[in-house]
Amino acid sequence: MKTKGMVEAEVSKALTQWEKDFLGRGSVVVKADIVRNMVVVLLKGVLTPAEKLLSSEKDGMLSIKRIRSDLVEAGRDQLGELIFEVTGQRVVSFHTDISTRSGERMMVFILDGNLEERLINK
Repeated sequence: MKTKGMVEAEVSKALTQWEKDFLGRGSVVVKADIVRNMVVVLLKGVLTPAEKLLSSEKDGMLSIKRIRSDLVEAGRDQLGELIFEVTGQRVVSFHTDISTRSGERMMVFILDGNLEERLINK
């Protein structure tokens, strides 16, 4: 039986590998937290040095946000399968944003059931 912490660690590891395989590089830090029916993931160090430089101007910042959003959306189905494989629950919606100031990305996966309750009550 997996604990909540074990599942959170598996999600973090799987997302790191997905980033490397799909985007060509991984984040410096990935931390997943299970909250009720959500898996909330904070990824730190997602910007390349070139993106950091480009984000110093508004047009560059908007361009990075748009391109990074498009890239992640292109892998949305893979992300849903990854979360299902680790948690056993389907993703019903997915939300993400990137900060060009801090170089962090947030991902929120809304699941079809209360994963936190399921893990705590096992």
